[in-house]
Amino acid sequence: MSMTAGIEGAVTVHLTVAGGTVRAARVAVQRPTSAAGALAGRTVAEALRLLPLLYSVCGMGQGVAAVEACEAALGAAPDAPHRAARTLLVLGETAGSHAWQACMDWPRLLGEAPRPQDLAPLRAAVSALVPALYPQRDAITPGGGTLRPDTAALAAAIDRLRAGIGHAVFGGAPALETPNDFAAWAADGATPTARLLAKVLTPDLAGFGGCDVAALPDLPPSWFAERLAADPGFSARPHRDGAPALTGPLARTADHPLVAALVTRSGAGLAAHFAARLVELAGLPDRMAALLDRLEPAGPAPARGDRGTGAGAVETARGRLAHWVRIADGRMADYRTVAPTEWNFAADGPLARGLTSALAGVDPAGGDLAGRAALLVAALDPCVRAAVTVEEA
Repeated sequence: MSMTAGIEGAVTVHLTVAGGTVRAARVAVQRPTSAAGALAGRTVAEALRLLPLLYSVCGMGQGVAAVEACEAALGAAPDAPHRAARTLLVLGETAGSHAWQACMDWPRLLGEAPRPQDLAPLRAAVSALVPALYPQRDAITPGGGTLRPDTAALAAAIDRLRAGIGHAVFGGAPALETPNDFAAWAADGATPTARLLAKVLTPDLAGFGGCDVAALPDLPPSWFAERLAADPGFSARPHRDGAPALTGPLARTADHPLVAALVTRSGAGLAAHFAARLVELAGLPDRMAALLDRLEPAGPAPARGDRGTGAGAVETARGRLAHWVRIADGRMADYRTVAPTEWNFAADGPLARGLTSALAGVDPAGGDLAGRAALLVAALDPCVRAAVTVEEA
């Protein structure tokens, strides 16, 4: 997983071995999924200040989903420049999260030392975005904060991010056009990321963990609002019409030629998951730069009331995140969320089905079961710590 979490809990993976074969793979997310207890009775401003302390991972994505939920409830629609600025900030956070994996988590999967020296300039570039957009650090304000974009500073930060990704992750220009180009880049082994991809592109691992769980489409906030409002349990056990769903980089980049070719060749397994994250990471600086022309100074939009319900939904590094809120007299009456981890690590979700399919009947003596399961966990990237255990039935 990427980074450490505060109160979020853990993902546990239990592989059951009996009679010399793997008989079952069970996945469970163990964490509180409701912020209602901590936020109940607080004003909107107090709740938005507290949220980063409750959710230590993807703080910007959490903040944007929260403020958009409050805006929907209060009728405070931000102007277009605020929406562009928020998108830019979430894309920057996504780049930082993917880079953390590549520099800190993925080397460990190879038995190598993490590379904080490669990560530091990338994090610095991402950290420069907020003050270059909102000098008063009030980005997460209903209706929008005081937006004063410094386009020169933003362009410089994006350029540093692009250069840092090229150096730390790809060791030069990305080779993401065809599977052959991708495999040749990986075989050169110039970076830990390349060496890890050389490992997962081998025939015995490329398709490991593939399953038939459908991707979660780009559903609007209203879809999440309806379900979170009606069922408090949806936070912990989300589903789409009763079925599990995959969210995250592979769902978002399925149409990219490299990702599509790898899925066709090996299925939606390790190779496709890791390639999807790299395809997305390589493209993020250009997506961020394309937003610069949509930025201009703007102030907050006024709220039309002090009560109501609403939801916000944001694509974060790990997938689709949604917040739902009920506000009464300017204070939080109820608050519910559903995060990507609850989709991808559900009991019948992509990880569980992928492991069950890949390990069914496998001889435990034939390979590192826990190691292969850990690779799939890393590919799906939970927002909490994860542990894999192997036990005899």
